[in-house]
Amino acid sequence: MVDETWYASFFDEEYLRIYEPGLTAERTEREADQIVELLGLPSGSTILDLCCGHGRHAVALAERGYEVTGQDLSEVFLEKARADAAEAGVSVRWIHRDMRRVPFEEGFDAVINMFSAFGYLETEAEDQKVLAQVREALRPGGLFLLDTIHQAWLLRNFESRGWHTGTDGVTVLEERELDLLTGRNEVTVTLIDTDGARREHQHAMRIYSAAELARMVSQAGLTVEAAYGGLDGSELALDSRRFVLLARKD
Repeated sequence: MVDETWYASFFDEEYLRIYEPGLTAERTEREADQIVELLGLPSGSTILDLCCGHGRHAVALAERGYEVTGQDLSEVFLEKARADAAEAGVSVRWIHRDMRRVPFEEGFDAVINMFSAFGYLETEAEDQKVLAQVREALRPGGLFLLDTIHQAWLLRNFESRGWHTGTDGVTVLEERELDLLTGRNEVTVTLIDTDGARREHQHAMRIYSAAELARMVSQAGLTVEAAYGGLDGSELALDSRRFVLLARKD
């Protein structure tokens, strides 16, 4: 069984070896433009990228003229984010903190949570605390944009095993176990280097349905304004791979 606090150590250099090949500069630029389109906020607006990772969206949004804060629990990722922001010549405020502790009150025009960075915590009650913090961080009228895996798509397309090639030729094997009663997807990742050396990592997340997420966001005091099947604003359908929710603080 995956350690419930896996998220405190999983996001490091090895994570980038596993997943960075798919996180191309072109993808980041496209997603940043889509975020801007969905939020509809003027340049200069304040945005909190909650669980910003290594800052790819935060830096791209800062390049588009937004006043961006990035918050993440991984100091390894934040170090890379700082370096990338400096290389891009943009200023981003970086915060090293758990997503349940957002140190701002009514400070942002928008909060974004991207790339399936919700559902990591031990219980639904803990995840609900995150949404309460989002509401506190937003100014009246502020927007919350959530981008995550679409549960309906996952159930229709679930594969218990998959593999791909990461950076430096490392082979990445993922073995997945989805508990249909709890909605928790537990994953064991085995990395096999070109010299045959092996290492294992584990991660897990609660895969909420669209209806569950809409309910939780509403319980946090936010009004759901729209739901999409991707950051491109496409219609949400059973075969939509992503679920994007837009909500507003009244």
